[in-house]
Formats: sequence, structure tokens, C-alpha cells
Amino acid sequence: MKRHTNMTRRRLLAGAAATTTFLAAPTIVRAQGGALKVGVLLPRSGVQASIGQDCQRGADLSVSLLKSLGYPDITLMNADTETNVDVARTRAEKLIADGAQLLVGAFDSGQSTAIAQVAEQKGIPFVINIAAAPPITEQGYKFVFRNFPTAPMILGDAFANQKELFEAAGAAPKTVVFMHVNDTFGMAMKGGIGAVMPKFNMPYQIVEQISYDPAARDLSVELAKAKATGAEALMVVSRLNDAILLTREMVKQRWSPMAVLSMGPGWYEDQYLKTLGKLADGPLSFVPWFDPNKKLSKQLEAALAKAHPDINLNTNHVYTFEALLVAADAFKRAKSTDPKALADAIRATDITDNVSPGPGIKFDAKGQNDKLKDSAIQNRGGKLVTVAPKVAANAKVEWPMKPYDKR
Repeated sequence: MKRHTNMTRRRLLAGAAATTTFLAAPTIVRAQGGALKVGVLLPRSGVQASIGQDCQRGADLSVSLLKSLGYPDITLMNADTETNVDVARTRAEKLIADGAQLLVGAFDSGQSTAIAQVAEQKGIPFVINIAAAPPITEQGYKFVFRNFPTAPMILGDAFANQKELFEAAGAAPKTVVFMHVNDTFGMAMKGGIGAVMPKFNMPYQIVEQISYDPAARDLSVELAKAKATGAEALMVVSRLNDAILLTREMVKQRWSPMAVLSMGPGWYEDQYLKTLGKLADGPLSFVPWFDPNKKLSKQLEAALAKAHPDINLNTNHVYTFEALLVAADAFKRAKSTDPKALADAIRATDITDNVSPGPGIKFDAKGQNDKLKDSAIQNRGGKLVTVAPKVAANAKVEWPMKPYDKR
């Protein structure tokens, strides 16, 4: 009788433990039905939290939208990198251990580099949503793919689109001051400018370069230094928080340059637009974007408007969606969740019905989509309009930027 009681107790405890484990596990890990399990790594907390959360919206929209387009089911296993390279690495390892068959992420180049190393070591496909540092796809990796332009690609299109806008406006700055974050992306962009800009015979010269910490809470000294150069325009590579700080300092220090020429995130983010109101109008961002004239762009924009009526479609949503589009397309063709089969299918990707500017999604031997094109967008009344290139535009540029003290 005693033995029976002990056996019963052990079974009850085992059952309770199993139930606890089941309830504690992410819903996605419990999902059944042969769906592709995609580990999505994003900085949902830390300095880049707002952008990571924005990317997450793009991921969440993807599940139902891709299904409506005829792609097989995918389920998301979400992980927070906490804006930390080491955390990104350990979370990638845990997702794979928990059953992720493909990884997507991670917005930041440093974090994506760490994840790429894990993915390659484990033999799990990794589709980068956003990360521009060139070395990521220069390592000879077989399981790493990037549907996002490298820093030199971003810069090349930025200078080409700037010249197109200068010609349309009939005016251009003769001098610019370049301010940039000192993280992996910012330093890659700084290095790229020296190599790429001379090829475009730009009408301006960079009179000074000023770097700063993206986590800084006060940029008054750096902005004062930029203003003191007397440059006609401000060229920047920023993140969200520092873009807001820089704008407030320009207002405070009464400096209204002819233009703010941004070559990165921050200035087009919804939080930037909402936080600054009329003061947010005018900056031009030369970034990976979406072609507003493409059919799938309109479908994605409609899906976002339905789920989040107060949020504008932007880079974060677009390239996170396209990373999952690549995953779903490969899964559909491979008809398998085997990592090697998925990687082989991704290498053969040829998607022409997409969202980003350019001919579509196709990877070269290094795993890079080298056919991507960027756009020039302008903040206009709390919205974002595309002003270049002409083939992917839906508005004309307003030039020069209206002075802050006249708004």
C-alpha cells in the first residue's frame, strides 16, 4: 500500500512538472502541424528597444499576410537580444536548442554578426532582416543570407539620390558636417563614405566629422561643434534617441541647416515624428525603404494600418517582413524543415513580387542580395513620402528645410 502511494505521488509530481513546463513554454514551441519554426531575434529592450519592437510588428504581420499569399505556415519563436551582442549570441543558441529551424534578425550589425557565427557553427539558416556592416557576408558562410544593403550600397544610392534631388530642387549645399554614432553600423558608414563619395563628384565637401555614443543623453557639445563649422547642411548616421536629441539641440542652439541628410535610422521613426511634431518635418533620409507603387507594398501597408492605425510603414517592418518572406518561400520550395534543404532553397531564391525597391530578392554567391535599391524619403506633416528615385517616388522634394524658428 505504501509503495502504491509513493508511485502515485511520483506520477502526480511528474505530471505536474510536465504541465508546468508545457504552460511555461512559449506558445510557438508547443505549435503542431508541420509549420516552419523561425527564431526571431530582436533588441526589444535596451537602447534599441523602440526599433526592435517596431521590427517585431513587421514579424507579427508576416504570419497571416504570408498565409494569405499562399505560403505555408510559419511560427515565430521570439527572443530579446537586449541590445547586447553577448545576449544575442546566447539567445540564438537557446532558440536552436529549443527547436528553431531558421533564424531571422537582428537589426543591429554587431548582434547580427554574433548570431551569424552561431548559425554557421550549428548549420542553421540565418536570414538577416537589417544589418549593414559589409564583413557579415564576407566570411564565406554557407548558412547566412542578407536581404539588406551593405553600408557601401546604402552610401552609393544615397549620393545618387541626393544628386537627383539637388537637380530637381535647383540648389545644393556646398559644405556639410558629418555626425555619426560610434557603433558597428556608424563606423562602417564612416569608412564607406571615404571610399564611395569620391566616385560621385558631390557638390559639397565634408568640413568635419564628429562621432558620438548612441547611448549619450546630452549631445549639446557635439552639436555646438557641428554648428561652429558653418556648414550649410548636416549629414548624419544616427539611431532614434540621438536623432531626437540632435533635433532639440538644433532648436535650442538656433541652428537651421539647409538640410538634414540622414543615412540611417532615427529620423524617420514614428517615435521621432510623434515626439517632435512640427519640428520633425523636413529631414531627408537616404535609406533602404519600400517602393510605394508595388502591389505587395500596398498589401503590407494595409495590413499594418489595420493592426496599428497610428503607425507608418517603414524600413523596420519592410525588411523584417521580407526576411520572413524569404524563409516562407524557401520552406515552400524545399518542402522540408531540414536546415541544409532550407539553405539550398534560400540560395535559389528568386522573388519578384516583393516590397523593397529594385528588381526583387535574389542572393549572390556570398549570400547577399546585391540588387537592392534605396530611396530618399522626407518627413512631411507626420507622414513619410518617397521623393527619389523617381521610379519609386510618390512626391516631390521640399527644399530647403523650413527653419525651426518659423514653424
